[in-house]
Amino acid sequence: MANTGTTRGRNQDRARVAGGQDHEMKYEASKIGASKADVKSAVKSVGNSRKKVDDKLVRK
Repeated sequence: MANTGTTRGRNQDRARVAGGQDHEMKYEASKIGASKADVKSAVKSVGNSRKKVDDKLVRK
């Protein structure tokens, strides 16, 4: 029997920021040195791609 792990056959997507997840917003905010509101705004304007959100916040 194959070990499927805890994801139950679904892969986690580390390249995306889950805008509705408080812990992901806090992580991104602390990583960049921005506020959670800034991260949420960036996700709304450029989408949930982690690279695009990081680029938007760094340029600010």
